[in-house]
Amino acid sequence: MGNLFGTDGVRGIANAELTGNLAFKLGQAGAYVLTKETHRQPKILVARDTRISGLMLESALVSGICSMGAKAICIGVVPTPAVAFLIRELGLDAGVMISASHNPVEFNGIKFFNNAGYKLRDELEDEIEALIKDNTSLDLPIGAAIGTWELKENVVDLYVDYLCNTLPSDLEGLRVLLDCANGASSKVAPLVLRKLGAEIEVIHNKPNGLNINQKCGSTHMGDLSRQVVGRKMQVGIAFDGDADRCLAVDENGHIVDGDQIMSIVGLDMKNDDKLVNDTIVATVMSNLGFKIMCDENNINLECTQVGDRYVLENMLQNHYNLGGEQSGHVIFLDYNTTGDGLLTAIQLLYVIKKTGKTLSDLASVMKLYPQVLKNAKVTNQKKYFYKKDADIQKLIKQAENEFCGKGRVLIRPSGTEPLVRVMIEGEDQSTINAWADKISQLIEDKLN
Repeated sequence: MGNLFGTDGVRGIANAELTGNLAFKLGQAGAYVLTKETHRQPKILVARDTRISGLMLESALVSGICSMGAKAICIGVVPTPAVAFLIRELGLDAGVMISASHNPVEFNGIKFFNNAGYKLRDELEDEIEALIKDNTSLDLPIGAAIGTWELKENVVDLYVDYLCNTLPSDLEGLRVLLDCANGASSKVAPLVLRKLGAEIEVIHNKPNGLNINQKCGSTHMGDLSRQVVGRKMQVGIAFDGDADRCLAVDENGHIVDGDQIMSIVGLDMKNDDKLVNDTIVATVMSNLGFKIMCDENNINLECTQVGDRYVLENMLQNHYNLGGEQSGHVIFLDYNTTGDGLLTAIQLLYVIKKTGKTLSDLASVMKLYPQVLKNAKVTNQKKYFYKKDADIQKLIKQAENEFCGKGRVLIRPSGTEPLVRVMIEGEDQSTINAWADKISQLIEDKLN
């Protein structure tokens, strides 16, 4: 068994890698580690996205939680950030989200949150993993001490109200097209936008268990782009399967990514003296144009390794309140403890209404440098070996030398999938495309 936890919980193909048996063990070990200091019956929130495998994994996970004497509070299909919020709002001991986020339907995942609504630190994930790998025998309660479960679906209304209260005004007058990725935002996102007074239309909000992220949502923006223009909407908003990320489309159908969203809201926060230490935290994957925008507007940019958890760690250590990723994970630490797609969407929409500008005008504060991302398909066991292969390293060096400081090459193993991601940035699109193809092909040839 390899490492269970990646950069965002445990993830794999449902019923093959992420089995019911593993979900049961994760429920047991997670309940033990996260509630062992609790001197009463622990209460653990459990939610899921719309995948067909969600109920199967939920049943197994809840059985594991109850077998440790804890109470599982199941709230059905809700966005991941709602779990983080509701743990705090309801005073619970921990929470679990069953989701594989932006991944295809055959995948699923399990991610834990502590009693403050934060994803787990590495050492806690290591402790959970060790209990499972070592087949540690845990003391199981019997009789009246066995845990129970409760279905509590209406609590998501608390999340809706909270989101609406983060804005100082409504969103009346804005025409917004929502793409819910047939995922966890399908019911909640329209509720929030309508409550705020926006005029909305919604696409991809009819989940059937199989169509989550299927040619829709934040990983497939083509349909949203076309329909924003065709329906003459002011802005389009796309979520991923569990709605912890958000991307936008301007009135011309052009994609506005996480870097651009942070540029827009970050500048607005700075102008209102709400951006702590005039600093935004991002990752090494952020576009070169984002750094230039920050420099030109006297905003400090701190970069971490890829993963919203590392962005959050930096924010917590330094008390910053805005950070995120190009992919659309944006963390507003004044309001929530994790990336929140719906929160990001309404904060962006508020700036549009407040300024009276189009989204394309607002996004023009940042010039996007051409960037290409290619995925080399490599097994999880071999995806780190590219660092030791002399031919791969030689080719990477050749590319960097050709760019002469006006571009960059970033290679990294995916934390959630059997892939090595090749990101290349430079002044000329055709040049970076050629290098990305060449490097990703060599990685596949050498490591498979």
